[in-house]
Amino acid sequence: MFSREIEQHLIDELDSVPAVALLGPRQAGKTTLALEVGRRRPSVYLDLESPSDLARLEDPEAFLSAHLDELVILDEVHRAPGLFPVLRGLIDRARRAGRRSGLYLLLGSAGLDLLAQSGETLAGRIAYLELGPLQLRETGPGTLDTLWLRGGFPDSFSARSDAASLKWRQNFIRTYLERDIPTFGPRLPSETLRRLWTMLAHLQGGLLNIADLARGLGIDVRTAGRYVDLLVDLLLVRRLPPWRANLGKRLVKSPKVYVRDSGLVHALLGIDTRDALLGHPVVGTSFEGFVIENVAAAAPAATCHFFRTASGAEVDLLLTWPDGALWAIEVKRSLAPKVDRGFHVACDDLAPARRFLVYPGDDRWPSANGVEVLSLAAMCREAAAKAR
Repeated sequence: MFSREIEQHLIDELDSVPAVALLGPRQAGKTTLALEVGRRRPSVYLDLESPSDLARLEDPEAFLSAHLDELVILDEVHRAPGLFPVLRGLIDRARRAGRRSGLYLLLGSAGLDLLAQSGETLAGRIAYLELGPLQLRETGPGTLDTLWLRGGFPDSFSARSDAASLKWRQNFIRTYLERDIPTFGPRLPSETLRRLWTMLAHLQGGLLNIADLARGLGIDVRTAGRYVDLLVDLLLVRRLPPWRANLGKRLVKSPKVYVRDSGLVHALLGIDTRDALLGHPVVGTSFEGFVIENVAAAAPAATCHFFRTASGAEVDLLLTWPDGALWAIEVKRSLAPKVDRGFHVACDDLAPARRFLVYPGDDRWPSANGVEVLSLAAMCREAAAKAR
């Protein structure tokens, strides 16, 4: 089992609020983490995809009322949306009896779907946390190349070989295409969905144009947009929004799009080894997306954007902190990285508090115009320290 950075945060939330929703894609490790936390206190676990466990909730109020003194872990809770009004009543009853925290841990692989359901009935009673695939801070030193190639799903990362890892990811993609995605949206042929997902992998780090995707797939724009939305809601794709400010400049308004797990990018594009990755046109944007996911996970309190003007000024990742501070981050997959002129121009416009250039090496040094060149691991440490 990997030690997850979010574990203590999850425990703290359970000690503060009646319910916590832990959201993340399938196979990211939510169940493993929940059971580990559950071992530390009286708890009961139900998998709502299991017919036998679902049958125990035929009368949910009766079953859950019998476990008010325990932490109830409900896995894939979006499968039973009728539970939420029951949970609200039980939480309020427990509050009146003096228990105000640690009642329910809800696990879901569909972010927005679960948020919408619980937001309607559990407002003021629930906290939300996201658990994505493994990040560099969790896999440890010396794992960057393997984590980047294979991605962070634990079974993929720890597979016995690159070939076994690729096979796992291919099966993972097939399961989503044939079983999971159709349960959340209008049915499209699985091959059309695969083509859409693959097109997004080819577009990694590019500007999202739904009309172009729709034309390439031979479907209408609304349907294409709905399925991109669904992949975002399933926490498989990230739409990185542009920074918007009145700077007197023509700013790019379209979001950038990333398949969030680098291993899935490579599986969708048929990249099986590090050598194949290094020779593929996606190598630079794949590393960029990999860095963005790691930094975003290390800085959950920050808001992520990119910045680009029509004249070419650009910042790959712009972190906005709750105190209003801006951090500008450039990503280069080179051991002799150089900052582009567009980054300096963008920083002149934005006046960020700190400027970083992340590269795949281990050293750290100051560069011109206040830019700090550093490794991804060091960048994540900086972000985590600021977030505390």
